[in-house]
Amino acid sequence: MPLTRYLFLVLAIALLGSYASAQQPKPVASPTPAASPTPRPYDEDEKPVRVFTEEVRLPIVALDSYGHFDPTLVVDDVLVLEDGVPQQIRSIRHIPANVLLVLDTGGGDSLGVGGASKSTNLTRTVAADLVRQLPQGSWIEILQANSSSQVLQSWTKDKDAVLEALRKKLVGTKRARFSEAVVTASQQLKDRPEGSRHVVLITDGVDSPGGKVDRAEAMKQLVAARATVHIISYTEFVRQKTDNKTTDVTVGGGPRPTSTDPIRSTDPTQPPGQTRSPAFGIGIRFDPAMRKARKAYENEVRKSQQVLQEVAQETGGKMLLPLNSEQMIAQAGEVAQAIGSEYVVTYRPKRPLAEAQPGEYRKLEVASRRVGLNLQARRGYVVPTP
Repeated sequence: MPLTRYLFLVLAIALLGSYASAQQPKPVASPTPAASPTPRPYDEDEKPVRVFTEEVRLPIVALDSYGHFDPTLVVDDVLVLEDGVPQQIRSIRHIPANVLLVLDTGGGDSLGVGGASKSTNLTRTVAADLVRQLPQGSWIEILQANSSSQVLQSWTKDKDAVLEALRKKLVGTKRARFSEAVVTASQQLKDRPEGSRHVVLITDGVDSPGGKVDRAEAMKQLVAARATVHIISYTEFVRQKTDNKTTDVTVGGGPRPTSTDPIRSTDPTQPPGQTRSPAFGIGIRFDPAMRKARKAYENEVRKSQQVLQEVAQETGGKMLLPLNSEQMIAQAGEVAQAIGSEYVVTYRPKRPLAEAQPGEYRKLEVASRRVGLNLQARRGYVVPTP
């Protein structure tokens, strides 16, 4: 074989071997297992992080210069100061109201003469008129306050169901546990959306003796529930009635005949009122225990009115003091209008809610930036606990 041809054949065989070797898959090296991370020891001093919705929902009523609802409120119209610091308003809107009616039907006969002025039938009529005038889409619940607290109708938008409960289930009792009902009302509001919570109290605010709940503590819990509280109060109505009552009633009274001149004092020939005295008279005196009970009730009514007034002002609600049943029925419409006229203003506090101390109270001031616009709002709020 010629040398040239032999060299060519050797070169071809070498090239074929190299190509075949290149086509064989190369073994993949197994990865070296990495060491597992060492768990960080639990720090016993570490506290769980509190999670807050960093938004305040503030109910505001907007009225024009004539006292009518203003439907044109916008963000630039409102200035909100929290503890003196201006806040950045994020939104203004209407949301469906959540209205809890607390109807006080207890204590009419057990509190003396004045207590009987609080009428279950009148309370029923006022509540029914209020329900009919609430905006459509409102959520409503009825809580009866007498010798105990009972939910007569749980949260519903069905006004007919609410009116039926008022007609069939509302009853009066001799004992009043109003403060206990206020605490129950605060609990009933916890799951309702903030900014739309309303409580309407139809009451004289007086408890029968022997209650286990302090009125001041009950009102504190109601304020902390961040609801707007409207009150249709019996206090002036009751005081008007008790002020007109007297402890002694005398009919046809006059001095009785005396033993010194029995003939002249009973002589029918003499002109009346000159030489004779009538021998008749009717005297009525209240039982001392009843008089004492009535006085105690009147004192409680005065104290109650002051407490209720403070709660209404603190929460931005209305305090109505009708003098008679006609005024009381008419004022149901005022409360319904106030509820329907409410906006909800939202803002993110510049001082985070997560930094608040338990039970911390923050003062609010709300002012109008537009001439002729009047704004009504609560004085402050208690920071909710997580």
